[in-house]
Amino acid sequence: MSDNSGHHNAMDSSTTSSAAEDNRNAMDSRAPNANHNAMDSSATSDISENRNDTDNNGISDDNNAMDSKVDSKAAKDNRSDRDGGNNGASRICSDDHSIDTITSGQHVLLRAEGREYFAVAGEGKLHTDLGIVDLAALQGKSWGEAVLSHKGVAFTVIRPRAPDLFRHMKRTGAPMMPKDIGAIIAYTGLCPTDVVLDAGTGSGVLAAYLGIIACRVISYESNERFAENARRNMERAGIANVDVRHGDILEAIESPGLAGEGPFDVITLDLQEAAGIVPAARRLLRAGGFLAAYSPFFEQATEVRSAVEREGFAEATTIVINEHKLEVSKRGTRPSTRVGHTGFITIARK
Repeated sequence: MSDNSGHHNAMDSSTTSSAAEDNRNAMDSRAPNANHNAMDSSATSDISENRNDTDNNGISDDNNAMDSKVDSKAAKDNRSDRDGGNNGASRICSDDHSIDTITSGQHVLLRAEGREYFAVAGEGKLHTDLGIVDLAALQGKSWGEAVLSHKGVAFTVIRPRAPDLFRHMKRTGAPMMPKDIGAIIAYTGLCPTDVVLDAGTGSGVLAAYLGIIACRVISYESNERFAENARRNMERAGIANVDVRHGDILEAIESPGLAGEGPFDVITLDLQEAAGIVPAARRLLRAGGFLAAYSPFFEQATEVRSAVEREGFAEATTIVINEHKLEVSKRGTRPSTRVGHTGFITIARK
């Protein structure tokens, strides 16, 4: 995602199917890569409500009634303290098709002739070499409809998803890759009721993925310029439940204020001092909660793993996710020669 200009030209991107190192570069891209779509941001966990189904084998009616009341109260308490600050995205399945209608201020992805443009409905005009698009004309349209430029070129209006944010967010450094983000989401079982603490915001890519799924995300970034850019990225993406804070997580994680906002269901660490945060992170985790630390080097991964084991986490594993793309051409299909390694992920459960 780029800074907004008067005509949104900064959002112009050409789609490429480059390997992982190319994805870390500037925002230009060709039509969406299938590998990125594997990180479908709307995927949420099915939460079973049948926690204490009646067995009927020797269990008294009085006990069943008591269990039912306890579970009902726990479920109610769990939901009530997590609804605050939630932007409501992807939380409720509804038959109300009015949500399919685009309104002013919504962020959209416009696609035409292999090109993509990130824009805001109702705000000015989008200038492209395929013509000028009146963004006010997007209001009232449905997702998937087309809008014409002044040259008569049809732009399909698409609802942005997490892989689109990954490509279009303004970068302040090398972000975590979708394959690694996907592993963190899968191994921690991230779900819509979770409150997450994220350390090392960077551009906000991981925080955005987490925010689309979780109830609330608090993300700390020590670099003020990075933090401000991440806030703008969240605003442009329409993600309201990610609170980006400028501050030193080493100090904040020891403060009573942050502890009062917990306990946290998931804590993610993407910073050099991750090993030093592990003891305090364990204290802030809910029983059964997960810590996920991303480490670019063997030495850093070893330090984190040692810290996790010293703190007595119930479970711990360190993994490497290698992505190997296929090159498809008229001559044949073969694995790409590019290396798909990025870093190491340590997952620990309290």
